[in-house]
Amino acid sequence: MVNEYTGPPAQELETFLPKDAKNGASKYKITPAGEKPDVETATAGSFDPFKERNCEHPTTDGETLTHLLKASLGTGILAMPVAFSYAGLAGGIIATILTALVCTHCAYVLVKCAHTHYYRTKTTAMSFADVAEISLKNGPQWGRRWSTFIRQCITYGLFITYFGTCAVYTVIIARNFQQVIEHYTGSELNLRVMIALLLIPLILLSWIPNLKYLAPVSMVANVFMCVGLGITFYYLVTDMPPLSERPMFVNVLHLPPFFAIVIFAMEAIGVVMPLENQMKTPKNFIGICGVLNQGMGGVTLVYILLGFLGYVRYGDQAEGSITLNLPVEEIPAQAVKILIALAVYCTFGLQFYVCLDIAWVGIKDKFTKRPTLVNYTMRTILVTAAVLLAVAVPTIGPFIGLIGAFCFSILGLLIPILIEMVTFWEQGFGKFNWIIWKNVLVCIFGIMALIFGSKSSIEDILKLYI
Repeated sequence: MVNEYTGPPAQELETFLPKDAKNGASKYKITPAGEKPDVETATAGSFDPFKERNCEHPTTDGETLTHLLKASLGTGILAMPVAFSYAGLAGGIIATILTALVCTHCAYVLVKCAHTHYYRTKTTAMSFADVAEISLKNGPQWGRRWSTFIRQCITYGLFITYFGTCAVYTVIIARNFQQVIEHYTGSELNLRVMIALLLIPLILLSWIPNLKYLAPVSMVANVFMCVGLGITFYYLVTDMPPLSERPMFVNVLHLPPFFAIVIFAMEAIGVVMPLENQMKTPKNFIGICGVLNQGMGGVTLVYILLGFLGYVRYGDQAEGSITLNLPVEEIPAQAVKILIALAVYCTFGLQFYVCLDIAWVGIKDKFTKRPTLVNYTMRTILVTAAVLLAVAVPTIGPFIGLIGAFCFSILGLLIPILIEMVTFWEQGFGKFNWIIWKNVLVCIFGIMALIFGSKSSIEDILKLYI
């Protein structure tokens, strides 16, 4: 029997590929060299990329906000008390707000440039790599030769970082359940066996077809995380010492490790464009009251609250994960571990989505006869590979931390400002070239995060093996 099905079903991932408005072909329309792009004219024309976008299962603003909160409110928040120990109480609040502003601004810049290129190229959706490539191709002469290279760097960087994150999440889930089970059974369990037992549940989670259907899972993850943090806050405010026992500020030389921790915890650049691409109203992603600002504003408040209270309660004795400071023999503390593990399990699907879409875009054109079978086979293989990596190296966390510090600093901070510079190269950079000066500051911030984040991860690796 001849299979006449030539394309993936409606529920399959069609997130990143930019579409031609007329026939759906993946095609760019590049502005000829020497011709100045006129965004206002393009905007005023008949082509509206947001009306032309054809997304089979678009997400609402609320669903997008839910995904963004889950992407930014990960396990890294549990390290905020340690981060505050590098900055002090008042210094930690100020530095957290500064870090959030920089990360949010870079995500805003990426989406803003993407919207500009939608009009210039008459496409309706782009991935992070697409935006970078088309910016350089359409930008100054010196950058055009690097367009393909930067696309590959972003694609491989995102895949490696998020695939490694999925492996680390597997270890975190298994370790939390292991501690609880060992506490009540009194017998020691093998961590590798616990990780292997997660294979089937994770595969089933990975089979959720798109972000629309994944939204309830992210909502459940947010609920688990909020309840777990709520119990943690109860422990933090119980028997809290006076604020005078903790410094308001510390030596400014201690700040770089703070920024490295918070950037790694808060950065979610890999999911920004997938979320925007799937929105029913993509214009609402940015703006003063847009989804991006709402999500990052809420996340920043929670980060500050946990870091502040955790540092006041435990001071320099705060562990790398604040849950380790909780009394392990008490039931509420055990509930925190279970809730955090469940939240991380639900978050796995969103982190895995980035890897999945990158891989699917790379192979989909080679498997047009049975795309559904191939897609789900690929999902199963990727999840299995992540679990096998976690089984082989349960101490993979510091290594992924090194990759994350390297990739997130470059992908989340440095590349977005490069994209902004080349996108608006011919239009100018504002009065007194303020955009250039602003980007210089962001660049310094990103380089510091890169250096000190990598240094911290290398030190963790050395402690683990030496």
